[in-house]
Amino acid sequence: MKASAFLYPWDVVGDPDAARRIADLGVQQVTLASAYHSTRALTPRHPRHRIVTAEHASVLYPVDEAHWAGHELRPYAAGAWAPGDAYGEAAAALAEAGLEVHSWVVLAHNSRLGAERPDTSVVNAYGDRYPWAPCIARPAVAAYLVALAAEAAVRPGSAGTELESCGWYGLAHLHAHDKIGGVGLDEAAQYLMSLCFCEVCGAGYAELGVSPEALAAAVRDALRPVWAGSVAGAAEGVPSGVAAIEKLLGAELAAVTLAWRGEVARTLQESAVAAVRSAAGPGFQVLLHADPVPYHTGANAGVDPAHILGVADGVVLPCTGGAASRMLPAFAAHAAGASVLAANFTVVSGMGGAPGSLARDAALAQSLGATELRLYHGGLASTVDLATVSSALPR
Repeated sequence: MKASAFLYPWDVVGDPDAARRIADLGVQQVTLASAYHSTRALTPRHPRHRIVTAEHASVLYPVDEAHWAGHELRPYAAGAWAPGDAYGEAAAALAEAGLEVHSWVVLAHNSRLGAERPDTSVVNAYGDRYPWAPCIARPAVAAYLVALAAEAAVRPGSAGTELESCGWYGLAHLHAHDKIGGVGLDEAAQYLMSLCFCEVCGAGYAELGVSPEALAAAVRDALRPVWAGSVAGAAEGVPSGVAAIEKLLGAELAAVTLAWRGEVARTLQESAVAAVRSAAGPGFQVLLHADPVPYHTGANAGVDPAHILGVADGVVLPCTGGAASRMLPAFAAHAAGASVLAANFTVVSGMGGAPGSLARDAALAQSLGATELRLYHGGLASTVDLATVSSALPR
């Protein structure tokens, strides 16, 4: 199977050995970040630095001012962590080493946008805003995300793109000094805490026949026993999936939220893919980081597998830790011959990855329908982890 390693531009820029090192792993492609959220990243082999702090979400190339004319929202330029055209410089070095380069674009995940423009954020049933989570139902946000997809995906030297967070973001978020784990939330409670009650979403619920105020009150009532500690997650005989949401919220209200959020997400996904294809022209591959449960939120956006495989060229699925058996079959059932089903495995031991089992994990993924591999993350992994990957890929 074709394999691709994820990288940041700062893994490559300033390190003359980086591109060849990645090529020597045995991968054929690099998925290179062109628009990314804030992060603190290790660079264990770079000759100039060990820690890179990207202070806010940014694009890692020069913004095209003409592209953003007339837009209410626009991307932020990177600071010292990715000056100039860091993406272009890294992509050129990787191509010179014989690697195909695809862009990696993070969309609905931007804490600086939420801090500077609180009106763009998801608002939960208690009135709390999630600054890391732009509400994709808001017209200005959707227009921004579609325009960002088109610009950040179609960088010079890129043969395709992978769109991350192309859907709803919710409560779950890796956050600095996080202190929200005091009460365990099962999947249904996570869903209720991820519902948005901004004025746009409120109007959407109302159009479907439900008062947003009544819906918010119902969400708060449903979550009251959760905060008391009586809900601790799935157990034998306890409903899961949509049935669990219906048990908390009631079937009618659950159906309204699922219908509204599903339509908004599908519209964004269709629009983003269409914008990328229009900007790139024929032959440019467009994949989405995805989850087969449509109401799931986060980096791997919840999608309807049958729908999304008719929109994009394929999906990238998180398969670490045995997740392949949940992720792949739902998409394999709807995949046409040309559809890409890329199984994404973390190969950084310190981040929960298992590079030693990569060959076995890849074989299982292939048996479940995977057509390609993704390796997270070629820049973050230790030298020992990379050596393990290099020995596993030929098998």
